[in-house]
Amino acid sequence: MFSIKLARSIMRKFLALSMSVALCWTAVGCSSSSLGDPARTQTNRPATEARQNQSLPNGQFSVQQATFDDGTGEYTVLLRDTPAGVNSSFRTENLPLAQLTPDEVKAGQKAYLKSENNQVSLHIPEDFKIEYVHNVTENVTDPQSGRTETVVVRQEPNFWAPFAGAIAGQAIGSLLFRPQYYVPPIYRPGVPLTGFGGYGSSYGQAVGRYQQRYQAPPVVERNRQVFRSTGRLGTPNTRVSRPRITNDRPTGSGYGTSTLRRSNRSTPSRVNRPGGFGSGTRSVRPRSSFGSGRRR
Repeated sequence: MFSIKLARSIMRKFLALSMSVALCWTAVGCSSSSLGDPARTQTNRPATEARQNQSLPNGQFSVQQATFDDGTGEYTVLLRDTPAGVNSSFRTENLPLAQLTPDEVKAGQKAYLKSENNQVSLHIPEDFKIEYVHNVTENVTDPQSGRTETVVVRQEPNFWAPFAGAIAGQAIGSLLFRPQYYVPPIYRPGVPLTGFGGYGSSYGQAVGRYQQRYQAPPVVERNRQVFRSTGRLGTPNTRVSRPRITNDRPTGSGYGTSTLRRSNRSTPSRVNRPGGFGSGTRSVRPRSSFGSGRRR
C-alpha cells in the first residue's frame, strides 16, 4: 500500500515537472517567433537610411574627380593629398557649387573643395566635368510578394559640366562665383549634360526653378520621394561602363577635351565599370526607385 502511494506521488511530481518544462519551451518559442527572423527583419529595414554628411576640417582640399548619382542625390568627391585623418573620398548630398573666379584662374588655381565652419562647397573651373550616373528604372513584379515595385535595371554613365560655355554665365552672371545649389538639366541618353536645370541660394529654390522650367520635379527628387515612402532602396544587377575619355589629366579634372563613346548595345545586361575610383570592378544589386510603367 505504501509503495503504491509512493509511486503515485512520484508520478504526480513527474507530471508537474513535465508540464513546467513544456510551458517553458512554449514561452521560449513564442518569444522567438515574436522577434522574427533576424535576416528578414534586416531586409525590411531601409537599405539607404538618411546619410549623415561627412565632416571636414576647415581648409581647402584639391579635387581630382567628382561624381553625382541621380538615384541618391549623392556627390562623391575624390581629394588629392589629404592630411592625416582626412578621408580622401568625401561624400555628401546637396553640395553647393561655385565657378573659379577670374583671379583664381589667372593664378593657376585648380578645382578644390572648401570647408569652413561645417559648410562645404565645390569650386571648379568653367569646363570641369562631373561624372554623372543616371539610374534607368522600370516596374517589375516581386515573385515572392506579388507586389509591383519600381527598380533600377541599369545605370548609364555620362558627364555634367555645370558651368560650361556661356550658358551658365548668361543665366546668373556674377552669382557663378559664389557657392549656389544646382540641379542638373534634364537627362538625355548619350548626351553630356551642360549647364543646369535650376539654381538657388537653397536647394529647395534650385528644385523650384527646375520645376518651373521643365514642369516636373528633378529625377533625383522623384527617387527621394520613393525612398521616403517605401523605406527601401535596391541596386541594379548590372555594372556600369564609364565613358572613355581622352585627357592627359585625371577624369573630372576639368581640363583637356573629352569624348563620350556610347556602347552599341541598347540595353546591356552586364557591362564593366571601374569600382569607385580604383581599377577594379564592383557589382550593384537591384534597388527600388521611382517611376511609372515606362523606362527612363
